[in-house]
Amino acid sequence: MGTLTIRLDDKLERELNRLAKTQHKTKSEIARELLRRHILVRELDDIRNKLRPYAEAAGRLTDEDFFRDIS
Repeated sequence: MGTLTIRLDDKLERELNRLAKTQHKTKSEIARELLRRHILVRELDDIRNKLRPYAEAAGRLTDEDFFRDIS
């Protein structure tokens, strides 16, 4: 298991402490969840960008176009 050390400004640390307390989790658990989510969002963005030319060629310019056509 790796270790990551980061510096937080005072406001962000207060927000993280508050979030951890309200969710009954450690700051590390919160950070891991947020990092995993961020990585997944970036991966989905990459996939979307790769598929965009094909979707546009098929006339699907928005998410609504796509969902309308597959519903």
